[in-house]
Amino acid sequence: MPEASLDYLLDELKLTAVKRFYMPFSKEASKTNKTMVEFLKALIQEEYTHRTETRIKRLISQAKFPVVKLLAEFDFSAIPDINKQHILTLSECHFVNENSNICLIGQTGTGKTHLATSIAYEACKKKIPTLFFSAAKLVNMFIDARKQHQTSLLQRRLSKAKVIVVDELGYIPFSKEGAEHLFQFFSDSYERQSVIVTSNLEFADWTKFMGDQTMTSALLDRFTHHCEILTINGDSYRFKQRKNAN
Repeated sequence: MPEASLDYLLDELKLTAVKRFYMPFSKEASKTNKTMVEFLKALIQEEYTHRTETRIKRLISQAKFPVVKLLAEFDFSAIPDINKQHILTLSECHFVNENSNICLIGQTGTGKTHLATSIAYEACKKKIPTLFFSAAKLVNMFIDARKQHQTSLLQRRLSKAKVIVVDELGYIPFSKEGAEHLFQFFSDSYERQSVIVTSNLEFADWTKFMGDQTMTSALLDRFTHHCEILTINGDSYRFKQRKNAN
């Protein structure tokens, strides 16, 4: 086999950043009398940075956020009920290591989705596989998968995520089949994944969308076992934003 070129080998090994920088880094190393180890470390650092950035971008894309929301964009002064430091601590994502959940409960427009998205976005930045669904979409996905005999395929896809956001739980009631799928989802995720839920309903009212007291109690028993529960009271965050913009 003839000797392969360096560029060919780097392409084969998918060392994209090393290929891009080895020539300019080599010239710089010669000028500054850097050792071979220093030159190699600088190249590997570039490759590591490139791969990390690429992976994070891929995780953010795969999460399917409707809109990316950042904690830096959230006006905590608009909702004094929210403990900013607590939210910042949650955004460090230690709860993921413990397979703990987060539940944001409050009136419509109080910033629950923004905070849930922001925390999930921070999880992506920490290279944690994450998915985002509205509650209605998640339930409909299960119903469609069942019709196509692909429930196991969907469950395997969901099981690959370490964080799953279920947004707007409680806004619409589910059919008996939909409620059963939602219960199964929470059962499957229990102590295996972290679920971030936003809801406009207190736990006592979750039977309104589940339709069955026994199933609701069993779902809450699993979900709240390891869970940070944040109740957000106050006027509409979105209304205040629009008012301040005018």
